[in-house]
Amino acid sequence: MVIKVFLASSSGSTAIKKKQQDVLGFLEALKVDYAPLDIACNEDNRMWMRENVPVEKKPTNGIPLPPQIFNEESYCGDYETFFDAKEDNAVYAFLGLPPPPGSKKAPVKQEEAQEEVEDDEAKQEEEDE
Repeated sequence: MVIKVFLASSSGSTAIKKKQQDVLGFLEALKVDYAPLDIACNEDNRMWMRENVPVEKKPTNGIPLPPQIFNEESYCGDYETFFDAKEDNAVYAFLGLPPPPGSKKAPVKQEEAQEEVEDDEAKQEEEDE
């Protein structure tokens, strides 16, 4: 699975440039494979991005601004939803990727989860005594 990040290499907006750099820098820090796709120099990329951003996610003028993030053909979100996922430590879920082994968001087996609940309850009872 490759994460596609649609960017504008020649954007005149410093805000868009900063958002693009933030997304790419974070993906690089997480060592996530991604493909930067330029919409400024490639009409096919621009049209594909515009056609595949869900209608409810498009701005009122109908033209989504970069960066837009996809997992292959599946829309993940724009900068704001990426930022929210980053703040919630949920970037892997946002990208539709499994968390890396040993991460806090790794899936917990049902038995382990139940043991943790029981341990917490036992500690609480000890503190109450």
